[in-house]
Amino acid sequence: MRRWMKITIGVAAGLALLAGAAGGAGLWLADSRMHRKVEVPVRPVAYVDDAQAIERGRYLFSSRGCVDCHGANGAGRTFVDDPSAGLRIKGPNISPGPGSMVARYGPEDWVRSIRHGVAPGGRPLMIMPSEDYNRFTDSDLAALVAYVRSLPPAEGGPAVVELPLPARVLYGFGAIRDAAAKIDHSLPPSQPVPEGVNAQHGAYVANMCLGCHGEHLLGGRIPGAPPDWPPAPRLAPGEGSVMAHYAEPESLIRLFRTGKRADGSAVQVMPFDSLREISDTDMRALHLYLRGLPAPKG
Repeated sequence: MRRWMKITIGVAAGLALLAGAAGGAGLWLADSRMHRKVEVPVRPVAYVDDAQAIERGRYLFSSRGCVDCHGANGAGRTFVDDPSAGLRIKGPNISPGPGSMVARYGPEDWVRSIRHGVAPGGRPLMIMPSEDYNRFTDSDLAALVAYVRSLPPAEGGPAVVELPLPARVLYGFGAIRDAAAKIDHSLPPSQPVPEGVNAQHGAYVANMCLGCHGEHLLGGRIPGAPPDWPPAPRLAPGEGSVMAHYAEPESLIRLFRTGKRADGSAVQVMPFDSLREISDTDMRALHLYLRGLPAPKG
């Protein structure tokens, strides 16, 4: 009996040592990944400042998630705050005011940050869903930048990214990836498509869904999300697709406007502060695209 107790204690101690070593290695790898230099091809997009571009930029800023992280005034917003889990995330100040993180940005820096999730010096931006913005056309990227640069000065500071130890270890081992690691940086910018209720425009709008619902819209756990967040639902055709509940565009529009599913239950996690600002045209085009996706093979 004593011999088995000794073996058990020895095995437990060995596993504890292995777990500690793995955790330490994960943290070291996480620090290395956070401070790695990412080289991306950048072609600057020229500044614009006309009223039409600024208005288009205002629409993109309010409807594509920018306001959720940076706040309506661009000064930065705490959007995840769970002290018990050691988790706090705050977007940086991108207004022209004191503490602005973009005060010295040139045209190429905006492209690098928005499209590629990379800071001017090459460091990956930890909490920047650039996979959703990588396919912006040049005109939309220029419009968004024009609006941000036109914001009234507001006081703020840098981003705050406090992750619990398990999340940092997973990030270190590559189980959680930052946006810069998800993007095909060699892709050229999207070309403009006809804006209207058509599938081509719907596919362009659907790029905003990739960060949570995945590259192929299959759903699943949201990378880096708090542990109590539910998985993102499947949007692509196939078993379990939620689009079966949204046969008509009006039902999807109602979801985005109210935050409630077709059965009336509230959705726990979706950025409805932004989603409710999406235009009917964009919503109908998105619905047409999602409902028209081909069923998976096999």
